[in-house]
Amino acid sequence: MRLLALETCTEACSVALVNEGLVHERYELAPRRHAALVLPWIDALLAENGLARSDLDAIAVGRGPGAFTGVRLGISLAQGLALALDRPLLGISTLAALALRAGAHEGDRVLAAMDARMGEVYWCSYQMRDGEPLALGDEQVSVPQQVQLEGEGWLGVGSGFAAEKGALPKHLYTQLTEVDVLALPHAADIARLAVRAHARGEALAPEQVEPAYLRNNVALTIKEQQALRAAKADSRG
Repeated sequence: MRLLALETCTEACSVALVNEGLVHERYELAPRRHAALVLPWIDALLAENGLARSDLDAIAVGRGPGAFTGVRLGISLAQGLALALDRPLLGISTLAALALRAGAHEGDRVLAAMDARMGEVYWCSYQMRDGEPLALGDEQVSVPQQVQLEGEGWLGVGSGFAAEKGALPKHLYTQLTEVDVLALPHAADIARLAVRAHARGEALAPEQVEPAYLRNNVALTIKEQQALRAAKADSRG
């Protein structure tokens, strides 16, 4: 199978290509440079593997949650590619991809959490089943103190554990055995999950793949951010 995957939901930008079972990736921490990097990286990966865009069987994208502009960019680019090539599209959770990056073993439980700004984190709990993370509940956005887990022995992964001065690991300190606060979603993991999802028949028409913002009203969130910036400016007065 030949599958292309994009991940632009955080400050990291990455593109991955699955070609006959091997995963090739371009990855870089590149805040605000995603739009300039993605398409050249796609062409470079394809050229390195002797492929054209028309040789692809499917496209995959990290559907969020994450930064609003990054999620929107990834979905738009992936839909455009899939529509132009008449290929199916798979939207993969960035939290699931992050959980896969934890390197957990069969049966391990993982809490994937990303900094959502404004004092909140995006999060979801998983258990590893047959080599991939199975969600134990819905993806959520909340303040760190509202994250709830059952039992002990959890692996923590993602920038959410560094948010708000480490509020999340402080809140769950008795339940966590290991935490990686530096991990970010990778297109390589989006690709690995997408190959499995494709085999299960979960690919969709490009226009059917929707972003996962989690916050109910993105416009309100932007206004809140502007209000916070204005308040900080006033406080510096």
